[in-house]
Amino acid sequence: MKKKHYLVWSFAAALTMMSMNSCSDENSNPQEPDNPMESDANYVGKAQDGFTAEEWYPGGELGTTENVNSGCYEDEAPAVNEQGLHDNFKTGEMFFERQYTIDNGAFKGVGPAYLRKSCLDCHPSYGHGMRQDSYAIAYGNGNGYLMAIYKPDAPGSNDGDYIGEVTGMPQTGAADPFKAPIEADKIKIHWEHVSTMESGLAMKFPADGEPFDLIYPEVTIPSDAFHTNPVPSNIAVRLESTIGVIGTGLLDAIPQEEIEKQYASEAAYFKSAGMNVSEYLNPKFWDAAGEQMAAGAYYTTWGSDGQLADGGECKTGVYKAIKRYTYALTRASLQDGPGANAIWNITNVSRPDRPKLYSTEAWAKAMSEDPEVIAKIKANPQSPYYADGTDAGIKEAVYNLLLPSTNQFDNQWHKFQPEMTANNFYDFMVWHRGLAIPRARNLNDKDVQRGKKLFMEWGCASCHRPSWKTGDDNYWTPNMIAGKPLPRYKNQTIYPYTDMLQHKLYMKNDIHGSWCRTTPLWGRGLSRMCTGAEDRLHDCRARNEVEAIMWHCYSKNSHSYHAALNFYKASKADRDAVVKFLQSI
Repeated sequence: MKKKHYLVWSFAAALTMMSMNSCSDENSNPQEPDNPMESDANYVGKAQDGFTAEEWYPGGELGTTENVNSGCYEDEAPAVNEQGLHDNFKTGEMFFERQYTIDNGAFKGVGPAYLRKSCLDCHPSYGHGMRQDSYAIAYGNGNGYLMAIYKPDAPGSNDGDYIGEVTGMPQTGAADPFKAPIEADKIKIHWEHVSTMESGLAMKFPADGEPFDLIYPEVTIPSDAFHTNPVPSNIAVRLESTIGVIGTGLLDAIPQEEIEKQYASEAAYFKSAGMNVSEYLNPKFWDAAGEQMAAGAYYTTWGSDGQLADGGECKTGVYKAIKRYTYALTRASLQDGPGANAIWNITNVSRPDRPKLYSTEAWAKAMSEDPEVIAKIKANPQSPYYADGTDAGIKEAVYNLLLPSTNQFDNQWHKFQPEMTANNFYDFMVWHRGLAIPRARNLNDKDVQRGKKLFMEWGCASCHRPSWKTGDDNYWTPNMIAGKPLPRYKNQTIYPYTDMLQHKLYMKNDIHGSWCRTTPLWGRGLSRMCTGAEDRLHDCRARNEVEAIMWHCYSKNSHSYHAALNFYKASKADRDAVVKFLQSI
């Protein structure tokens, strides 16, 4: 393998793999059965050319479901049943699937502002969000788009600080009598076509002349869409779509010292190759000068004391966990990760460790000054915002009740009980940590075997590292569920195809911040069958694997340029083999 292919293809592969097709064998040899379980029946669990016997089970024995049919993304891992957690898993599943309401039983508490009413709205059939032409909210349609709204640090830049007028996950819905911080219907998504690649490559494959098309989103929000005071100006917007939730608990079981070794290994390679380490490893996480992990690589403020799975205590600010979740690597433990956070900040449903609104002062101020809001409250003496019924009294109540506070239990304006109980959150975390990865398919197929060989030769595995080993899996839990068991994945060999680090692709209208975590590729080939779509990359700009790969060589600056260039120059047979491999793992 040539050195220049190291990172180049790896991140390319990252997003590439994100674009895997269905696991039904539509692109397989027509002589093979349509049902992958039938075609694999005589081979599953046995070593094949280029594949070990274990690679049929990407989540190991404790984390893989044998189901590879529609609905397989929803399966619990064997660890769930072996550890007696099936009932908790099924209860937690309801909190993911059901819509939250204002005041309806266990699912009450949505709002007063929110992004979505249900997790399933963003994760169709538990998978990656689907490409959208509209930002408007609709139940269960797979619109997983979140917006990064920021002040660009230069014209056209992907970087810059988030605006403070709206929350980091901008809310586009609100419960009566309030108005959403941003009106969803006024947000416009325009899909533009690339006419010329920045790298200078023609938009057709040279080996056979087959063309390809690349699209990217441009998002605009007019000032009158904001219901905040002040209204933000001079903003830029980037889209991010939700990733699939399958197998997430297995990533939590990777020992953090092994991830630290991965940083050190990649840094050593780049240094030995005479490359700028800080260009290829985010300086927030790796200190190139000191040749060590940077302080920003760890998450140390959990908000409350917690425990480890072996019973050991970890005090606030003392237990350091390496960041491994979200595109931007903002979260560490799954129990304080994107799902645990989203069940609060997407729906604005409070709980014991989040006894506050996900809100902003700018929205609270705007609502307290809105005549239509005040008039509606004045007409309803039963409203908790009614106060003394005067305009001034209502204004004060609205402002103080909507104002985000870090101390709402002690604030005179925030006398309420959390809406999601600790027990409900526990069941939700059993579900989240207990989701399985479907087993691999078609590893006996010669094209799939050829595809893996090319994937390795081209350098894709440099970033899309095939396998990891879990350790004792002494996971962290917050105090409110401390001592309660969660699915545990001790000593498993898993095949997520990610290095758990960030890299850059230099795409047009790229992700906010430019750095993006290498997305795991496992199970993505089932996306079309399970969700009805196979859109890939952080904003769903890639409609299939080929487009995802070609975005990796859009710019010569891309960390995956040379690896993706190998795909670009390859014969159609070789390109198809790589795609088929991605659909099978």
